[in-house]
Amino acid sequence: MASVSLCMIVRNEEDVLGRCLESVKEIADEIVVVDTGSSDNTKAVAEAYGARIYDFPWTDDFSAARNFAFSKAECDYQLWLDADDVIEGENRERFLRLKEGLSADVVMLPYKAGFDSDGVPTLVFYRERLLRRERGFKWVGAVHECIVPYGDIIYGDAAVSHRKNGEGSGSRNLRIYQKLKANGHEFSARELYYYGRELADNRAYKAAIGVFREYLGRSDRWQPDCQEACLRMSDCYMALGNTLQADSAAAESLVYGGPTPEICCRLGEIRLRVNDYKGAAVWYRAAIDSGAAGSSQVFVRPELSGFLPAVQLCLCYDRMGQREEAYYWHKKAMEERPNHPACVYNEQYFRKIRHNE
Repeated sequence: MASVSLCMIVRNEEDVLGRCLESVKEIADEIVVVDTGSSDNTKAVAEAYGARIYDFPWTDDFSAARNFAFSKAECDYQLWLDADDVIEGENRERFLRLKEGLSADVVMLPYKAGFDSDGVPTLVFYRERLLRRERGFKWVGAVHECIVPYGDIIYGDAAVSHRKNGEGSGSRNLRIYQKLKANGHEFSARELYYYGRELADNRAYKAAIGVFREYLGRSDRWQPDCQEACLRMSDCYMALGNTLQADSAAAESLVYGGPTPEICCRLGEIRLRVNDYKGAAVWYRAAIDSGAAGSSQVFVRPELSGFLPAVQLCLCYDRMGQREEAYYWHKKAMEERPNHPACVYNEQYFRKIRHNE
């Protein structure tokens, strides 16, 4: 059985670190924790789980800290997690089975990066999660860091769940990118894309649109990120009150690949905002069809191919006076999320209508 070093970088994570380490105590053969300047009891929590703890002065570079953590690993494989990540339930057993006879260079595992109020995953994608130590993999990127996989790459089913606690990084990531830019750093295409995202998240919408446009003009752009860049531009235009440009940017995403449930739902949403219920219904149906056809999305948002378009189709057909069609889509939504507030409201709505008929 392969041995695994859990490698983490932390700072002021006393509230969540114990939850993370408890979830992997039967998986990790050693725990390496690199502290970048905690002022709380983070180190004490790590020590309680037998971690080897190292200090690393923070330099506004996540890759530098992660590479330092990797350099301290001694097992066959390096596993990385953030402090608010956990491996839950049956995924622990899947992980233990994965360790048996493991020989690949890179293991890609599902990352459940978001959840709704009912605990249903809203965003799932694969990340390079286990790396063979002897291959010397390195992290790249000061922010939104990653490892470029190579060699023998396999995909597993042991999911990691990101159980976010708190408000996130705020303007920290944007500040790092702006510092890099001020120092003359030449952005890679990936860095440019994430710089645009940070600008958008911090409501610098016009600047974000300009950066996304620059990214789309790069020859080394990545197609799935091109589609997402277009959708992010659409969000920015919508925030600026420009519905026509928002629609155009969302439609532009189709240039970089076939329709995905997310693109279809976005185009449907824009038409809903201008009360074009017939046009919106066309796109929400397309969202369901593209999901059923097995869209080749890298970033999967499950509710966008079933529940959400069903709810919106119910609304569209009701507004067009097609009550039976509206009720059909309400029942489809009920099959997936019967206790969701929208389903509860619509169920009462249709009962009232039928009572009055």
